[in-house]
Amino acid sequence: MFHKIESVEPLPSYVLRVVFTNGEIKYYRVSSLFDKWEAFNELREIPGLFNQVKVDSGGYGVSWNDQIDLECNDLWEYGEKSLSV
Repeated sequence: MFHKIESVEPLPSYVLRVVFTNGEIKYYRVSSLFDKWEAFNELREIPGLFNQVKVDSGGYGVSWNDQIDLECNDLWEYGEKSLSV
């Protein structure tokens, strides 16, 4: 089952606020990927790139460019229901 995305908003500290089509809101810390996947480092190295995030066609993920994207189910599974500092 896919948890399709309705909208995404970039927040400070490399966090995404993701609204799913069922109304659920989750917060995903993209910074956790900087040490795992080299491509995600571009989001902090290229000024303004992180803020260019968009929902992919159909709501099956979010992307910044052809090399950097996240699937809807990863955002659902690893997203947090609230931001803890």
